[in-house]
Amino acid sequence: MEQELKSEITKQHIIHEAFKLFYEKGFKSTSINEVMKAAKMSKGAFYHHYKSKHQLGLEVIELKIKKRVYDGMIVPLKGPGNAIEILENTFLNRIKSFPFYEKQHGCPMNKFINEIGNYESSYQLALKNIIEKWKKALVILIEIGKNQNDIKKEIPSEAVAVYLISAFEGIRGIRKLYDNDSILDQYISGLSVYLNQLKA
Repeated sequence: MEQELKSEITKQHIIHEAFKLFYEKGFKSTSINEVMKAAKMSKGAFYHHYKSKHQLGLEVIELKIKKRVYDGMIVPLKGPGNAIEILENTFLNRIKSFPFYEKQHGCPMNKFINEIGNYESSYQLALKNIIEKWKKALVILIEIGKNQNDIKKEIPSEAVAVYLISAFEGIRGIRKLYDNDSILDQYISGLSVYLNQLKA
């Protein structure tokens, strides 16, 4: 049991260091040697836990990127209250919460999608699965909003969900080009206008 715990802690440490390097340098340009150097472990230790960099990449997507989206963008959608207010708070609170480091580097999921989304089918499927879960959670909330007469009944729920995800992911990438948050302030203003248009 103790050995299993040590093994799990080691794996989590490797995943953590890999995530940071993949995020900063890119998945393709980061070697296993660099990951293990950052983790202060031998290359042999890597192969004790993983068959390949490909397997590590899938675990980073599953345990780091998926968790970030779930905790930051899906869980808040499930709270009680007015659907429009929940949408506004979820997207605005999240965009305001990012530290400077993340504003510089953009969205980890977006970086993975742009770099390896069409590189290998298993990566594509893993990343698509995160988007689909996010979209589903948004659609459920939008439908609740329609039923509670907070959101116009004629609004196409899936289209709104896709638009909200796309705009959020897009601004995360665009912010990298600027040395201040003025572009984020404009996004926030635009989002408020858009959400007001959904109100019943």
